[in-house]
Amino acid sequence: AFMLLPLSASAQDPANAPAKQLRIGFQKAGLLAVLKAQGSLEQKLKPLGYTVSWYEFPAGPQLLEALNTSNIDFGYTGAPPPIFAQAAGVNFVYVGAEPGGETNEALFVKADSPIHSAAELKGRRVALQKGSSSNFLLLAVLQKAGLKLDDIHPVYLAPADARAAFENGDVDAWIVWDPYYAAAQKALAVRTLADYAGLPKPFNFYEATRSFATQNPQAVRAMIDQLRATGAWVTQHPADTAALLAPKVGLDAGLVETWVRRVPYGATPIDEKIVATQQSVADMFYRAKLIPKAVTVKDNVWRDQDALTAR
Repeated sequence: AFMLLPLSASAQDPANAPAKQLRIGFQKAGLLAVLKAQGSLEQKLKPLGYTVSWYEFPAGPQLLEALNTSNIDFGYTGAPPPIFAQAAGVNFVYVGAEPGGETNEALFVKADSPIHSAAELKGRRVALQKGSSSNFLLLAVLQKAGLKLDDIHPVYLAPADARAAFENGDVDAWIVWDPYYAAAQKALAVRTLADYAGLPKPFNFYEATRSFATQNPQAVRAMIDQLRATGAWVTQHPADTAALLAPKVGLDAGLVETWVRRVPYGATPIDEKIVATQQSVADMFYRAKLIPKAVTVKDNVWRDQDALTAR
């Protein structure tokens, strides 16, 4: 069970309060955090009669569990969390996607570690959040190095706990995304072994409960439109974005700008190419026996013809 505390909500005149509420799950990195800081989504949705509440999560698996329990309506994760969710029977749909980055997530060791390649991880302990985007990157890195998941000792920890284990020497390597990766680079002496360079890059996804997407298609379209517009602005104004986000997320502006510059933006409806790419991720997890059954990604894609036509 999750105890969810709203971080903010739209102010409203009680006499004219809109009847519809949108509850959004977000992480420190990602466009949703920018929308929250700007207040732009509230402005976009107010004419449609929605108020917005925001809930922060440390990683995608926790966010999708909240989606499963109907504590939120909409969220953003990497590619693996929705695959694990679909395999577990979570009733959600993919409503939008963004291209994955190449250097905003990585596998790294301490600078003085004797490990200098992914192949040398055999028999070693690697910290990661199970079911997160890091889970896929680890599988891809191991495969390229000629190893399997059974050749290492994965230590499944949420990012904050993983950092403590890494600093204390309880694990030999850590694989994580920004801002945790950027923070480790800034505060710790680390050496990167691998990122997505030379590897297939999955997409990141916007998800909603099936009932919310079905009953509120206009709101979903408006959110994707706003995400696309905000993404274009962030790409052109990384320093301004960092200055906006830093005090909101409690991180150094330079660190925030590092991750902002490492992420491609461009929210889009789901098309066949995106489905095929995500299906390949799902198949890899099934072959690795990390999910209990094979899943068909297209079964959980929101089919909104108006959104596809607009693209």
